[in-house]
Amino acid sequence: MMPHCWKYSARALGVVLYIALLAASSVAQNGSEQTGKEAFEKRCAGCHSLDADKVGPRLRGVYGRTAGRVKSFKYSAAVRNAHATWDSTSLDKWLSDTETIIADNDMPFRMSNSEERAAIIEYLRSLSAK
Repeated sequence: MMPHCWKYSARALGVVLYIALLAASSVAQNGSEQTGKEAFEKRCAGCHSLDADKVGPRLRGVYGRTAGRVKSFKYSAAVRNAHATWDSTSLDKWLSDTETIIADNDMPFRMSNSEERAAIIEYLRSLSAK
């Protein structure tokens, strides 16, 4: 039989481990979001902003939005008439090669690095959820 104080120590250790796992998860999520933000700033911010239209439309809230629906931005006819909804799959295809999802669009862009694409998509998703 274990001493009474060990029982409390084991319980306390369990609580401490649980809190440590939650903290590590939060740090990992914030690290991932930071990586996505950095990739966005490096690869997208030349033409896009989160909250204002530039050469391309604003991108805050893009995740879950139907393509061509920012009223203040003048889209190509191809994007305006597309029926794509931006989610992880469609954004990944778009960032890989825009022509694969909406032919004849005005954004000639290709990003071959799948990890970079995933980080940007996760960053945009996290902004849409807030």
